[in-house]
Amino acid sequence: MNRPQLLILAASLAFAHAAVAAPALDAANPFARPSSLPLNYPAFDKIRNEHFLPAYAAGMAEQLREIDAIAANPRAPTFDNTIVAMERSGQLLARVSAVFSNLQTANTNDVLDAVDREMSPKLAAHNDAIYLNPALFKRVQALHDKRASLKLDAESQHLLERVYKEFVRAGARLSAADKDKLKKYNADIASLQSDFSQRVLKEANASALVVDTRAELAGLTEAEIAAAAAEADKRGLKGKYAIAIVNTSSQPALSSLTDRKTRERLMAASLNRGSRGGEYDARELVLKLARLRAERAALLGYPNYAAYSQELETAKNPAAVNRLLAELARPAVNNARKEGAEIQQLIDREKGGFQLASWDWPIYQDKVRAARYDFDENQLRPYFELNRVLVDGVFFAATREYGITFKERKDLPVYDPDVRVFDVFDTDAKQLAIFIFDPYARGNKQGGAWMNEYVSQSTLLGRKPVVGNHLNIPRPPKGQPTLLTYDEVRTAFHEFGHALHGMFSNVKYPHFSGTNVPRDFVEYPSQVNEMWAIWPEVLANYAKHHQTGAPMPKALLDKVVASKKFNQGYLTTEYLAASLLDQRWHQLTPDQIPPDVLAFEAKALKDAGVDYAPVPPRYRTTYFSHSMNGGYSAGYYAYLWSEKLDADTVQWFTESGGLSRKNGDHFRKTLLSRGGSADAMQLFRNFRGRDPVIEPLLERRGLNGN
Repeated sequence: MNRPQLLILAASLAFAHAAVAAPALDAANPFARPSSLPLNYPAFDKIRNEHFLPAYAAGMAEQLREIDAIAANPRAPTFDNTIVAMERSGQLLARVSAVFSNLQTANTNDVLDAVDREMSPKLAAHNDAIYLNPALFKRVQALHDKRASLKLDAESQHLLERVYKEFVRAGARLSAADKDKLKKYNADIASLQSDFSQRVLKEANASALVVDTRAELAGLTEAEIAAAAAEADKRGLKGKYAIAIVNTSSQPALSSLTDRKTRERLMAASLNRGSRGGEYDARELVLKLARLRAERAALLGYPNYAAYSQELETAKNPAAVNRLLAELARPAVNNARKEGAEIQQLIDREKGGFQLASWDWPIYQDKVRAARYDFDENQLRPYFELNRVLVDGVFFAATREYGITFKERKDLPVYDPDVRVFDVFDTDAKQLAIFIFDPYARGNKQGGAWMNEYVSQSTLLGRKPVVGNHLNIPRPPKGQPTLLTYDEVRTAFHEFGHALHGMFSNVKYPHFSGTNVPRDFVEYPSQVNEMWAIWPEVLANYAKHHQTGAPMPKALLDKVVASKKFNQGYLTTEYLAASLLDQRWHQLTPDQIPPDVLAFEAKALKDAGVDYAPVPPRYRTTYFSHSMNGGYSAGYYAYLWSEKLDADTVQWFTESGGLSRKNGDHFRKTLLSRGGSADAMQLFRNFRGRDPVIEPLLERRGLNGN
């Protein structure tokens, strides 16, 4: 998953006046000036918790002074003295925001959480102070009205149109009274999103499954049992065993645990997150967020929040999203039921004496796979050692496809000892970017996987990118190798696809840098990059036994490839269920907000035809951070929307000769380097030569026969 850098044009006017009067930032604060490290790489060794609040205050004050000067400029508005000047504004605020937002997700603590709670409404208000500035909007509107006569280049024209649209969507045309309402909505929503995000993390930590005996963990490897013992020790539960809960509904250990009661307890711990009472219960927050988003959308003239959210996406409107999800729901669930029936037959043959449940599916799907293809996932792990996957797999594929090279460096500071840093060199041997790699799960790290931009590329500002990939791979016991599942390998390639999108960015304006593209387009390049994980040339280079160095047997690889469509009913259904929940919550009007989160969720799944109990949604509402914390609100469908483009692109690569510099250079030139500087679908057409078609996606997911 990607987390694009948000444009920080961020204070009710009362707060804005206070910010303007903020004291100058102490020169000793590491944010006071751009970092002196290569490519403005953050000085993590000098940054302390106490630096953020004063840097935020000074950064907002500085930007508001810059914005006031633009708005009050006595000269007639021009593209340079208004739009470009806005692009140059807020550099101090951008520096502190980039580092803080990344650390607060990857390496947080109680102080950073408190800063986030304090700053979320203030940043929302700061945003309002800019976008609701009538004098500033007057200048923007004047330029937009005469845009056809300005003779702007294509990227500048696109920027003017985008900035104007953002002002309108932010409420610039509202009355003074409605602007005040909007400011209150924005501040309240920002506070609730921050609260939701922090509750999800704390609830996951509090929901770990604790067992008393090794016998209850039967099926796990010795290394996994040792890790569970270490986790319990860390929690002050010496002599017990703890399995930490990960982001999704289904948990990795379910594919190995042979004790059915333990599996049931683990799945219950996962599914009940945020809805079991106590200080981390999220149900009230969900209802407040749904109502406030619906009311805010109505104030801005939209029928619901989804309509507001999707206006700037490639989907354009909820009707298009609903059509895609509905088109796939029935065949996906039909496939899942067939897969479930096959699993039930196996349970019955083993005289299990029970009906298939969600906690049984992962381990029995592996048994079915083993029977059908004569292999299980655990056979792959010895060949997927982390460093080899990264260097000999992910980096190797990028070098073959794009000609870029990597060199690890140890001299730059990091925020955690496990973080690694690499210089990235372009085909001319000049530095292209810096890449940060943060692979391991931590209790203070948000779940899932994502890419972040610490420094965004911009020729206007003379910046080259510093980007990071953040994964959540369980740390093995000390001295043991880090062996990945196939899904973790795929995720590593996926997130590096985002990193390439950021590193190859070659745009003028920071507004369009790297992954600053529509949400339902941003996952597309990263999903394409997954194809190289099992490309024969790449796999042969990294899939080697961690002890012997022997390559993965071709027979095993052939089984992996043959099983690509296996379990796609389950995977598609769990994803569609979550996507449908996201849409149902955000297509409500203010008077449709339900009183009961779980009852609404159950009805929504039933009405959509995806209420198949053995396959729970990938995320339930109460821990659905993508949907509720603002990043992918009304936009979780984006992965599937992007996959339509991805599957079509993979077909092009395959038909055009696969992994080659010619193909990579074409993809880079026409799409990856362009960021958001042009219409996203036009970029796809520039690359592919036509509009996307859905047949490759249906074929990939095994849905073309349903």
